[in-house]
Amino acid sequence: KVQTVFRGRVITVNVETVRLPNDHVADLEIIHHPGGAAIVALDARRRVCLIRQFRHAAGGWIWELPAGKLEPREPPLETARRELVEEAGAAAARWDALGPYVSSPGVFTETVHLFLARELTMTPTAHEPSELIEVHWLDLEQACADALAGTLSDGKTVVGLLRARAHVG
Repeated sequence: KVQTVFRGRVITVNVETVRLPNDHVADLEIIHHPGGAAIVALDARRRVCLIRQFRHAAGGWIWELPAGKLEPREPPLETARRELVEEAGAAAARWDALGPYVSSPGVFTETVHLFLARELTMTPTAHEPSELIEVHWLDLEQACADALAGTLSDGKTVVGLLRARAHVG
């Protein structure tokens, strides 16, 4: 049984009655999201692009990888290419998949597809009016140290940085 409680521009919230593998029946509140893509853009100097973005839900400014929501029928790599240009002002000739990241599996269906982008060329950004974004380029090792120290708190950013560092050695 599925009862839709809210349907918005990006998410749908349902109360779903499900039978769990142990035969227990539970009413679960599930937020459905189309998913997204996040990009670890690494330049020739081993600097990574991090954006500092105002996020009301997070209580203010937060450091993140460039990322965005999958559009209907848009493959994750195309989302990544689009978002890297729009948010970071960069295009990449080389792309590697870093695997999926499930942001909050207890209530949220969102899967973020992580990518490593290299061989970069700079382009103009295309920030939306509702996006307050500062673009920064930081040393990959320092960004990973910040991730491990808890200075960076966004989950997709922490996972993406550490997977990228493992990938490039």
